[in-house]
Amino acid sequence: MAATSWRWARNVKQAMARITSDLPVGIEPVLVADQPVTVDLAIGEFTTSLWQAILIILVVSFISLGVRPGLVVALAIPLTLAIVIPLMQAFAIDMQRISLGALIIALALLVDDAMTTTDAMLTRLAAGDDKVAAAKFAFRHYAFAMLAGTFVTIAGFVPVGFAQSSAGEYTFSLFAVVTIALLVSWLVAVIFAPLLGVAILARPKQAVTKTPRVVQWYRRLLVTALRLRWVTIAITLGLFIGSILLLPLIPRQFFPSSDRPELVVDLTLPQNASIYASQTMTSRFDDLLEGDPDMLRWSTYVGRGAIRFYLPLNVQLPNDFFSQAVIVATDVEARERLRQKLELALAERFPELVSRIYPLELGPPVGWPVQYRVSGPDPGRVRTIALDLAQFVAASPRVEKVNFDWIEPTREVRIHIDQERARLLGLSTDAVSGVLNAVLTGTPVTQLRDDIYLVNVVARATDEQRVSLSTLSTLQVPLPGGRTVPLSQFASFEYTQGFPLIWRRDRVPTLTVQADVIPSELPESVADELADGVAGLNAQLPQGYRIAVGGTVEESAKSQASVTAVVPAMLFLMLTVLMVQLRSFQRLFIVLTVAPLGLIGVVLALLVSGRPLGFVAILGILALIGIVTKNAVILIGQIESERRQGRSAFDAVVEAGTARFRPIMLTAISTVLGMIPIAPTVFWGPMAFSIMGGLLVGTVLTLIFLPAVYVAWFSLRGSPAPVEAPAVPSSAASG
Repeated sequence: MAATSWRWARNVKQAMARITSDLPVGIEPVLVADQPVTVDLAIGEFTTSLWQAILIILVVSFISLGVRPGLVVALAIPLTLAIVIPLMQAFAIDMQRISLGALIIALALLVDDAMTTTDAMLTRLAAGDDKVAAAKFAFRHYAFAMLAGTFVTIAGFVPVGFAQSSAGEYTFSLFAVVTIALLVSWLVAVIFAPLLGVAILARPKQAVTKTPRVVQWYRRLLVTALRLRWVTIAITLGLFIGSILLLPLIPRQFFPSSDRPELVVDLTLPQNASIYASQTMTSRFDDLLEGDPDMLRWSTYVGRGAIRFYLPLNVQLPNDFFSQAVIVATDVEARERLRQKLELALAERFPELVSRIYPLELGPPVGWPVQYRVSGPDPGRVRTIALDLAQFVAASPRVEKVNFDWIEPTREVRIHIDQERARLLGLSTDAVSGVLNAVLTGTPVTQLRDDIYLVNVVARATDEQRVSLSTLSTLQVPLPGGRTVPLSQFASFEYTQGFPLIWRRDRVPTLTVQADVIPSELPESVADELADGVAGLNAQLPQGYRIAVGGTVEESAKSQASVTAVVPAMLFLMLTVLMVQLRSFQRLFIVLTVAPLGLIGVVLALLVSGRPLGFVAILGILALIGIVTKNAVILIGQIESERRQGRSAFDAVVEAGTARFRPIMLTAISTVLGMIPIAPTVFWGPMAFSIMGGLLVGTVLTLIFLPAVYVAWFSLRGSPAPVEAPAVPSSAASG
């Protein structure tokens, strides 16, 4: 994508150089927006984050596994990427913000399979197997369990890929890239990683006789949790219920604002204003911007909005009373300084305007964040209801700039023709309208040629005659016989008010009350605060009139509904894979008890970080279900394997947990640390914190809560193995 953007920019510059050389003197093109520069900067930042994530994961692998095992994992990463990137190109997935972020997320997940294979080979080498036997053991015992876990993780991203909404269009490549990367990582882990292990790993020079201290601590904690299994289950359920109760404390947000340096300024005059009034106003606004050091350039559009130079741009319809400016600041900090200065200047020097200054949006375009639509058959009654609603909304200290998309009435003169008198004079309605049109608007009488163009010459009354009502009443209307009569002889004049613009929704007049939120607030939180009052106003409306919420809240609800609609398909796929792998309703139930408990960590991470719970964070929660479930499936498989070797059920749980502790924890730590580079970003931050917090807590619960549930479910009463006695060493590593 970056290379394509660079080539496109080069071609445009060459074309503009040729065009400029042929332009007349005094006509010069001015650069308004430079999309390739923006793309290169964004792609460069995410590429840096990708390399940082790779480096972090490699460091964790080498420190935790040792040099040789870490090298196996390290080589699996570029091998996986070398297969994933060509597949992305084959499926026409460009390198853009979503796909690069998906690569970082997938990178943190794909090391799981490689670490599992490497750890299994180390365990068998420490037990005395040769390299080939250790590789075969890793494949036989974990290949299909890892494949099932991979499918479960992919199923967790299904709502991301198949959400039928405007927001879903932005995030489809997330599902596609993660799916490709996880499948390729499984292939690398079960085929290439064992081959690399045979070539690189070495049998320990001496048998490991002591379990690492961390594993000993975990073993003691696990045995205690199993003996007090009902207390363990009760504490976990209490934490889960507490996290649900704390959910309302997390701020809500649909999509964050963009981190691009552009500012968009909407300038709206009263709706009966002319295009000339808009031109005069924008000239004054241009003078205000001139020479500001925080600004690189700007462009102003009179009577219309900016062209779609950015996909999520909220494109405005042409209207004489509307103008828009796009300002490119030097950087994001300068953008915010410029925004504050313009807010103050517009309030002081342009009081007649309804203005809004805002950065570009990252998600689907919404416009004013707080919106309420008032609908009903009578525009006058709708206007009255909207005014009452606007007073209620404006009473909140958390909103500002309450306005309407149409409401101002205009003065009108209605001319009523006495049809009987007109017919007696020999006049038709069409003839009278033609005379009025000729006087007020004008009639083409001839044409002049300007080069290849024909320009109409229009004859009409002077400005003084056209705007004077007394002159209009004495307007002489020609009769068929050649005589003229004044218009007042067969017409009367009525002075009324009307609406120059009426928006309709489903053919019903609909007036939207719009508002912005103060800088420290989020639209969803404000809408929640106003919900009860708006519902009370809605209940008092007469039949045929209603108030509906719009703006950010409506778009967020649509997007979340599109995701929720695919959740049953996600659950069906997960349950199908789990049943094929586990072949037991009892084991399936145990795995499912762990899946939603990652919410505890999600709530804690979002509360501590201050990140909002929005569309992107919800996608992270759904993906987290698959990741946690995958670990649970592999752990259940390890427990069943221990039981088949003749151990008692209680001992099998302890030994399986001890054996799986290191690979599960290493995967969780690698995933959490690998997401640090995208955690500070505006777009990916909420998802990163959701997965980081949820995975840490989910991993602990997988290693503690799941064994406790297993023991309680099967009513095991065996004696645990001695705490100090290690199982088959799982931490042996050769360097």
